[in-house]
Amino acid sequence: MTFKIKDFGRKDYVETYNAMRNFSENRNFYTDDEIWLVEHPSVYTLGLSKKTEHIIDVGDIPVVATDRGGQVTYHGPGQLVVYLLIDLSRRSYKVKKLVSLIEASVIEYLKESGVNAERKLDAPGVYVDNQKIAALGLRVKKHRTYHGLALNVDMDLMPFKGINPCGIKGMVSTQLIDFKRDITLNEVKQGLSKYLLRYLDQTSTIISDVA
Repeated sequence: MTFKIKDFGRKDYVETYNAMRNFSENRNFYTDDEIWLVEHPSVYTLGLSKKTEHIIDVGDIPVVATDRGGQVTYHGPGQLVVYLLIDLSRRSYKVKKLVSLIEASVIEYLKESGVNAERKLDAPGVYVDNQKIAALGLRVKKHRTYHGLALNVDMDLMPFKGINPCGIKGMVSTQLIDFKRDITLNEVKQGLSKYLLRYLDQTSTIISDVA
């Protein structure tokens, strides 16, 4: 089985959301799994567990309701969003294990970058000194996953103050640039993709730039 890695560059959230839903609904047993690398213009997204009390002050940033798990989060320029389009019926792991593998991939990539990160049992994602650096939210339909993770790289963190990120009051967000000053988004794309493939047990990749 082959993973196709596609780099979409900067792309509108709603357009991407519709595209991954369409991909998941129309794929078949022989369709390659895909990893999409995307950077979005500023947008708040709501998961299925959304509660209005977690939306504090979003200003003029658009808010989009989605079908992923979780609460509210923010996407914006300088953040790497990774969508994981996987057919679990062909894999040796189920959803809970997949979440663990994704978190481990981020943690090991950050470790390589000189950043000590960890996961929390009661709050999916990855944290550095109790500050959230990566958010995680998936949707599984007919054994097919979509949505994925968002890693803060070099972005304006102020919009996170307009929400309770992932429904956690007082949660502080951080980013990779604060720990590794010379990092670039393209370097993160390459490095994190390597660890995702390693943990998801893949040895062959097709990397395509579709921006």
